[in-house]
Amino acid sequence: MTPQQTVEELDRYVIGQHKAKRAVAISLRNRYRRRQLSRELREDIRPKNLLLIGPTGVGKTEIARRIANISGIPFVKVEATKFTEVGYVGRDVDSMVRDLVEVSMSLLRAQRIEQMGPKARERAHEKLLDTLYPESRKYHPLSGYEKHSDKHGNLSMCIEETDSVSAKRQQLSEQLKSGELNEKEVEIDVNEQTTPMVEVFSSQTGFEEMGINMQGLQSMLGNMLPSRQKRRRVKISEARDILFQEEMNNLIDHDELQKEALSLAQESGVIFLDEIDKIASSYTSNTGPDVSREGVQRDLLPLVEGTSVMTKYGIVKTDHILFFAAGAFNVSKPSDLIPELQGRFPVRVEFDALNIEDFKRILVEPQNALTRQYKALLGVDGLDVEFTDDAIEAIARFAFQANADHENIGARRLHTIMEQLMEEAAFDAPQKLSGKYAIDGGSVEKAIAPLLKNHDLARFIL
Repeated sequence: MTPQQTVEELDRYVIGQHKAKRAVAISLRNRYRRRQLSRELREDIRPKNLLLIGPTGVGKTEIARRIANISGIPFVKVEATKFTEVGYVGRDVDSMVRDLVEVSMSLLRAQRIEQMGPKARERAHEKLLDTLYPESRKYHPLSGYEKHSDKHGNLSMCIEETDSVSAKRQQLSEQLKSGELNEKEVEIDVNEQTTPMVEVFSSQTGFEEMGINMQGLQSMLGNMLPSRQKRRRVKISEARDILFQEEMNNLIDHDELQKEALSLAQESGVIFLDEIDKIASSYTSNTGPDVSREGVQRDLLPLVEGTSVMTKYGIVKTDHILFFAAGAFNVSKPSDLIPELQGRFPVRVEFDALNIEDFKRILVEPQNALTRQYKALLGVDGLDVEFTDDAIEAIARFAFQANADHENIGARRLHTIMEQLMEEAAFDAPQKLSGKYAIDGGSVEKAIAPLLKNHDLARFIL
């Protein structure tokens, strides 16, 4: 996608923040531009990592979520606070790269299913048909003559039997395709590969961290152990899915898939590191000693700069993985990060705080606007909810006021206010309420104003 197209897509879900959208769109487009260059030049162009700075609830995480949906590239969002320094109990930072490779595998596997799905479904259908009504023989003149001809050499019996089998199989095939037999049960043979014990312990013992290629080890042990078939009795709808997965597994070249996944993660992967301000020194010093936080920053350095990480599919180089880091920095400052890490995020974008006009737009403009969500939810119970313009104005005003008087949580304040506002309608529908249900400015004042006046209530409810 071009930068303009990316921004247009983000505009459907995130209000304002044009500087941030432009910076993200340019960074993503530069990945594509780099891949079009010669190998010599391509290796020297490093991604320009972004540091997104802004208060909570202004769209940082939402932009990341939407980018993951629209970009079609491997994208992983992780919380910086989940990681600990090597040597402490918890996840190490290399695990985010392993997660990225898993996402790459999922993307490519989905592409393979789209490409080879029709062929696999046809094979699964034939296999299921053979299970339900085996084709005892395929007509061949010589075999039919040898086994079914009478003393005069007449082939009529063979032809009649073959025609009968074909007709019944055709009828059964049509019933399977139409779904008439989905609830019927059938016995099928399912291939089960004996699982090497090393696979059981690999996720817990950190084999990848010790430089052991788990995929190669599992593959070697798996080939040494025989596959076996297990007979299962399942519904036809489930049997169709099982057989489809087996056929897809046979059609996919897994070695090629793994190579492509590693390359895709290395060349196009994006890691979004949220809450990075929570591992800054100023933040940790105010909340008590936490010796592992600065260690996490130092562990991040080689990943962002470029290193090799062992995954169960092979080695991944992080030189060209793009990193987005985001944080509110309400307690700490970007300068509280260690200098080496600051230098790895050369592009900094500040998000704007939300005002009343932004809240009004957030309520009505996005494709997933809160007002649309409540209309759809209550519409299930036959309630036709309408929000007047003065109601939208009042909701936005109260949200802005609550953020100003208490903790500023940005657009998330709208969720708490809307829940309070819609509580009565959500409870009474459909038994006491039905038909049109209009919400105007007076309704909003009646439901929300008393809470804002009582500061103790507002602190805990809004």
